[in-house]
Amino acid sequence: MSRVHVSLKAAMIAVLVGFPLESASGETVFSKSISYFAIGGRTAAELDKALATAGPMMKSTGTRHPGATRIKFGGTITYVSRGGRCAVGSARVTLSTRIILPRWKYRNQANSDLALVWDTLASDIKRHEERHAEIARNHAREMEKAFLSLKPEADCERMQARVTEVSAREVESHDKDQARFDRTEAANFDRRMIRLLQHRLETLKKSAR
Repeated sequence: MSRVHVSLKAAMIAVLVGFPLESASGETVFSKSISYFAIGGRTAAELDKALATAGPMMKSTGTRHPGATRIKFGGTITYVSRGGRCAVGSARVTLSTRIILPRWKYRNQANSDLALVWDTLASDIKRHEERHAEIARNHAREMEKAFLSLKPEADCERMQARVTEVSAREVESHDKDQARFDRTEAANFDRRMIRLLQHRLETLKKSAR
């Protein structure tokens, strides 16, 4: 089954100010929401087809996926005069993540075997998307640190250029980490599902004793 890619837009907004601060400050702001799309199907084959036709469309691949995490970076940066040079006064990185997950309409009517497979798959999709959001949060923190660690420049035009460079570099690093995670997940998907199914079966057997 295809794994999920991330849709990402970076929009760092620079604000020029002219008063001195003793030290640079930062504040990372996160927001996360979860939404669902409904799928039908009465058999494993029908479920697989429903996920392939009803899942969110990813522009990066041109295909639909069983789940997705929409990621958007933003924020504000202020510049201050310090010792006759332009420095970063504060950096506020914002991150918005929206996780999109499938919801099976006939889950309560399914036989125990198919319900077990679905519950295992749905749980794995959710874990996968939550990890995408976690990777983004880690990079948002790193991005903020990178802005605050910038050394002063001769003027704010140069300082803003440095901020743009750092923003592009951090977004690229984020994209690579997300893609690396997807590749690893795809390579291990079959083994992971078998292991998860076995674990759920053993748990059900123990609870039935």
